[in-house]
Amino acid sequence: MTQENQNPSPEQEKPAAEPVNEAAAETPAVKTPEQEIAELNQKIGELQDNFLRAKAEGENIRRRAVEDIAKAHKFAIESFAEHLVPVTDSLYAALSTDAGDAKAFKEGLEITLKQLLSAFEKGRMTEINPAVGDKFDPHHHQAIASVPSEQELNTVVSVLQRGYTVADRVLRPALVTVSAPK
Repeated sequence: MTQENQNPSPEQEKPAAEPVNEAAAETPAVKTPEQEIAELNQKIGELQDNFLRAKAEGENIRRRAVEDIAKAHKFAIESFAEHLVPVTDSLYAALSTDAGDAKAFKEGLEITLKQLLSAFEKGRMTEINPAVGDKFDPHHHQAIASVPSEQELNTVVSVLQRGYTVADRVLRPALVTVSAPK
């Protein structure tokens, strides 16, 4: 035996490398039940906080919507009222004059009526004024009486009072008399 065989070389002295366990390197460290409980409790706390915040936001939105609706109802007529103020001014001016001229007074009333009709138009309020001979429309007319007439059955014979609509909704139907068979 030679000496070389008895003394191992430095390369032979190294023990063989241990195989690397790849699955162990990728798996996280095992958590204790106490750690898992603490993490879950933290997550529950976060979820409860998020839930309470969302609930509060929903309540705030609901409350603001109720307030906005109340304000809309309260001030809905404001625009229409602004259009009526000049009409009121004209009526007060007419009452304060001592003019004895009926023709001038009538002209003033006609101008005031035009102002009023203009205010109605701006407020989306329209007049229902059926003509004599128009077909009776129960959605826009209210028959007060029926009178024997030569006209076709259920036609307007006379208009007793004009009606009005606001935005295509009947505020007050026109009061009419209608034809009946003789």
